[in-house]
Amino acid sequence: MAQRYGGQFSPDGSSDDIDDAPRPKGAYHKATVHPVGAKSNIMFIPPIILAGTSIFGGAISMAIGLVGAGTLILGAWMLREGLIAHAAYDERKVARRPGFPRKIAAAVLTGLGAGVAAYSSEPGLIAPLIFGGAAGALHIGAFGIDPMKDKGMEGIDTFQQDRVARVVDEAESHLEAMADAVKRAGDRKVEARVERFQTKVREMIRTVEEDPRDLTAAKKYLGVYLMGARDAAVKFSDIYSRNEDRDARSSFMMLLTDLEESFGKKTEKLLLDNNADLAVEIDVLRDRLQREGVRL
Repeated sequence: MAQRYGGQFSPDGSSDDIDDAPRPKGAYHKATVHPVGAKSNIMFIPPIILAGTSIFGGAISMAIGLVGAGTLILGAWMLREGLIAHAAYDERKVARRPGFPRKIAAAVLTGLGAGVAAYSSEPGLIAPLIFGGAAGALHIGAFGIDPMKDKGMEGIDTFQQDRVARVVDEAESHLEAMADAVKRAGDRKVEARVERFQTKVREMIRTVEEDPRDLTAAKKYLGVYLMGARDAAVKFSDIYSRNEDRDARSSFMMLLTDLEESFGKKTEKLLLDNNADLAVEIDVLRDRLQREGVRL
């Protein structure tokens, strides 16, 4: 006798096991798109065209064209740096405004480059001013301006924040060195594994940035441990690039797993400590209100 199919994935089946089971995080968990996209890379094309066309003119025309092309290239490069800095600002909950407004400087350089290019074909002041002003305004309209104020800095000790910034910069340099080292090994799975470890480390970095009081507890992780992980990545790449030693690869992957678990547990502890501090502040505030005669 035929029986109707039933089970976990049937229309009338129970999906409790599916909803409650923890879902493993993929290799691209919390992956972000690089802030420098095709729109900003296109900005390198006009100076190349300008430099190529100015060569066939006279000496003065060629010199003016090359100056304009150099100014446009400098503006395009400044735009890339500004986009990266703006993306880092948006990613963090606590951040200072960029020390130098790169995107605004890129708009000014683009306007100057366009003005110089216009002067090479139409000497005078009217045409360069019109084309330069239009290019600068369109640049700001397309890419915007830099952040002009600090974010989330209320009530934060600037001295502690400076200490955190130095430790974070050192930690980011170690992470970049690890990524550069494993590229020499030529193993995509190892590179993806290092990227996942970097994500876990950056979770701790963001936690420390949001509460600089956690720096003392996390300084060893972001300094000594990351330095050891960087040295291990360099040695692994040297060995694996020569003879593709599988034992070295397995040992390095196990090291990354242990480090990731250690960093994850430490980050969770920091967050629990922060919650405990919040509970203490709430209790103190309630006691004060009760002493003032306010009923909660």
